[in-house]
Amino acid sequence: MDLVLCHTTADFDALGAAVGVSRLQAGTRIVLAGGCHPTVQNFLALHRDEYPLLERRAVDPEKIRSLVFVDAQQRQRFLPVLDWIELAERQHLDITIYDHHLTAAADIAAQTLVIEPVGATTTLIAEVLQQRGIQLSLAEATVMALGIHVDTGSLTYEQSTARDAKALAWLMEQGASLSAIAEFVEPGLSPRLQDLLPQALKQLQSQSLQGYQLAWVLLPLDGYLPGLSSLASRLISVTHSDVLLLGAHYGLKESKTEKLIVIGRSRDRHQFDDGVNLAQLLEPIGGGGHAAAAAAIVRSQNPQQTFAQLVEQLQQQLPHPPTARELMSSPVRTIRPQTSIAEAQRILLRYGHSGLSVVNSAGDLVGIISRRDIDLALHHGFSHAPVKGYMSTRLKTITPDTLLPEIETLMVTYDIGRLPVLSQNQLVGIVTRTDVLRQRQQGRLGKQLAPDSTASVAPTAKTVQQRLTQRLPLHLQDILQIMANAATKRGWHLYLVGGAVRDFFLTEAKTLALQDVDLVVDGFYQNAQAGAGVELAQLVQQQYPAVELQVYGRFQTAALIWHSQEDQQPLMIDIATARTEFYPYPAANPEVEASSIRQDLYRRDFTINAMAVCLTPPQPGVLLDYFGGLIDLQERQVRVLHANSFIEDPTRIYRAVRFAVRLEFRIESQTESYIRYALSSGIYSKMQEQVAKVPALQTRLKRELQYILEAPYWQSALGLLDKLGALKCLHSSLEMSDRLWHQLRRVSRWLERFQFHSAIAPWQLRLEVLIAQLQPRFRHTVATNLQLPSETIYRLKQLEAVEAELAQNLPTAQQPSQIVRQLRRYDLPLLLLISARQPRPTGQKIWQYLTQWSQVKAPLDGNDLKALGYQPGPQFKAILDDVLAATLDQQLQTRQEAIAFVTEHYAITGASRQRS
Repeated sequence: MDLVLCHTTADFDALGAAVGVSRLQAGTRIVLAGGCHPTVQNFLALHRDEYPLLERRAVDPEKIRSLVFVDAQQRQRFLPVLDWIELAERQHLDITIYDHHLTAAADIAAQTLVIEPVGATTTLIAEVLQQRGIQLSLAEATVMALGIHVDTGSLTYEQSTARDAKALAWLMEQGASLSAIAEFVEPGLSPRLQDLLPQALKQLQSQSLQGYQLAWVLLPLDGYLPGLSSLASRLISVTHSDVLLLGAHYGLKESKTEKLIVIGRSRDRHQFDDGVNLAQLLEPIGGGGHAAAAAAIVRSQNPQQTFAQLVEQLQQQLPHPPTARELMSSPVRTIRPQTSIAEAQRILLRYGHSGLSVVNSAGDLVGIISRRDIDLALHHGFSHAPVKGYMSTRLKTITPDTLLPEIETLMVTYDIGRLPVLSQNQLVGIVTRTDVLRQRQQGRLGKQLAPDSTASVAPTAKTVQQRLTQRLPLHLQDILQIMANAATKRGWHLYLVGGAVRDFFLTEAKTLALQDVDLVVDGFYQNAQAGAGVELAQLVQQQYPAVELQVYGRFQTAALIWHSQEDQQPLMIDIATARTEFYPYPAANPEVEASSIRQDLYRRDFTINAMAVCLTPPQPGVLLDYFGGLIDLQERQVRVLHANSFIEDPTRIYRAVRFAVRLEFRIESQTESYIRYALSSGIYSKMQEQVAKVPALQTRLKRELQYILEAPYWQSALGLLDKLGALKCLHSSLEMSDRLWHQLRRVSRWLERFQFHSAIAPWQLRLEVLIAQLQPRFRHTVATNLQLPSETIYRLKQLEAVEAELAQNLPTAQQPSQIVRQLRRYDLPLLLLISARQPRPTGQKIWQYLTQWSQVKAPLDGNDLKALGYQPGPQFKAILDDVLAATLDQQLQTRQEAIAFVTEHYAITGASRQRS
């Protein structure tokens, strides 16, 4: 294994640098050699699952392949893992050191030393990441930004450099959370402010309201004191308040009034996006700032009364925070105490959880086992041991009505990654760190969009609901309202999902022309069955008898189809029950299970397709965007949700390309690296070997190819697929060449000019040209795997023989009749395919046959021959063929010439000649 080590009592710079290193080399795990600072510990209590941390006890030293040391160079800083260092040195393993301290020389035998005079080690790693074009997640950018802030005093310490500032700016571009930075970076205080701090703490008043901790203090001063904002930041930090008002006042000699300074701070700005706004609070008295940080200076004859009024207004602004019922994931995957460690690990892998709830035979919650617990048990070789020996039994639980701030407090105080939700002693859900972080980010996503972005609609429920009403066609609104009302009566939630939500935020059209609408029913809390979508569809059919209803799939997905009418366009609405997927092995058919809307969105492919809008109370219009889809729309990029997504389903590569080209987006750099990794892993060669096991995969691949090859942007899409090396999903040897491009463009021009669509679909002919590029022995296999029509498979199978025959015979055929005699045995699609592949002389002959000579008719037919006295029989065909040949060769121009030709060359036999 590849490890990056943080020194004992790791600070943010060590952790930030380690997280950055883990992105430089895939699979690298982070080990805290000997604990960390309390502030870092508090940070990890909430964010631990965002980083590839590994317990020191779970490391087998014999399996270490490489070591990277960050923010220190001396062995004494890594004493708990000294034996690892000595082992690595003896075995001459790859050792690298990144550090910014120049005072002491390294005493670790490293092959690579990166030690440079910057303010933070994290800066060095950030520079490398930026040079390689690696994109970071919000959590990664945040902890790295914290590393630079803390070690440079937010760029105020002497050792700070311009490189630190540039690195910090890049991390902000990557999405570093400013609220988290403000929360964990403590500003310095001047001596006068340090003297004032105890007085402020003594006089501070606080109140717990709506689950938030509100604090305020009004201080008398002798005169103006600079730096009060730093005092406010320190107060909110040390008191762990969520929002704070600091007031300070002093008398003015020239008047009887006093000057009142008010500073507002919010510990987590995102919690208050729809509630507290400190800038709005202070604006009426001439203040300004931001929602989470604002200030005002005002003259007042009674500063105590003015300040008290502000506190009262602030109390009224506090929003009602989300409850566990709104945050929790349900149903909860549970296991029994007797379940083996190995089986528990398999379940974690299957569902992507970081822990499991353990219940007894009566269904009572008796423990929690985390991924860390399972890793440790596996490390010690106890895969067959029951989980009861490793699970935690000292449980902290919450109820469905527990508020978000209380949930966060429990997680941070007790370093708990998941909290079971109990209702009447029954396990009804679970809230994880991920659920909390997603909720905290919800308000942030829309706020980060640029004002001039086409996706700049702030994702508040009220705004989204109003925009839906304004932009959806009236008949579609009526249909959705029928289903929303029915779902509400049954206790279900109905969501608009996928492409409709994407296009809603991407385009600014007054009326959103939707022809395909996807809906998801989430009724898991009410035990809705797989047929919930069908039930809603049937209710709509009662209101619209002309609609066509189709039901398909094990989970009873319903499709309502309104065919084209005079007053409206065709419309199809798919209604499915929320579900989750698991791929038992790469490129397999997914196993599907009913689940919640969160899991349903999690199973999707790209962030821009993983958003949902709720259509039912209590918050119709609320946007679910757990993965930053809105930001990716604004950035105009396609970003995949999961690192293994392309290994699990290779057709997603083609979908990524299709969306990127159709929407004129780019494929996000990390997503592109996942694509290239999947392609280089050899998984697709294995997929071809196992194609019989996963025919549905080939069906999906064929469908994606059809979407691409029939679209007007097919050339751009093929070019991008080739650039990525993704055509090897069809066959390992397939790639675009100048010759192949020429062939594709040639048949495309023919299709556009001469409308051969009745003979073959354009996408199908383009695909046949691609497959024909392969060696003959591979063509039949690829076409069969893709389940192409039998005529396509037959054409590709006989292509080699026909091309050889024509290559031999066509050059000697000089007269049009000779060429026609050679080519009329073959169907139009085969000739189009051959003509595109042949050199110009041969191709021109085929082309002339298709466009000219195949249209020529003989001036006589069978009725004419009978009128001339010839008896029907085999001779008719020979006569007519000769007449046609002479006509093609321009020996015959008129009907009279044709009659003379026949009578001259064919004697009349049998009955007497009949005259007309």
